[in-house]
Amino acid sequence: MKYRVVIQPSAAEEIDAAFGHLASHASTNAAVRWFNKLDSRLDTLSRMPRRCPIAPEDRYFEEEIRHLIMAPYRILFTVRPGRVDILHVRHMSQRTLGEPDEPDPLDE
Repeated sequence: MKYRVVIQPSAAEEIDAAFGHLASHASTNAAVRWFNKLDSRLDTLSRMPRRCPIAPEDRYFEEEIRHLIMAPYRILFTVRPGRVDILHVRHMSQRTLGEPDEPDPLDE
């Protein structure tokens, strides 16, 4: 079965932000290479998306959340009948979505 890959607006914004960050902190060529690699990885999700493991975010949401690692980024997605929804593209250094903020030790 072939799945249609749909990039949700939140993921599109994160892709644009990552591209801009790479272009300004590395080079436009590096950003283009990253984007092309991302596009290629997203295309692989059109076939066997369930090969990717469950993401840590899965425990915080009702829908099953999986992730595809493209270091140093994680592509968070859900699998629906006939389609894969790309929800987020996050840097691995970012806090897990849905995870409660750590308590401030000064409040204890």
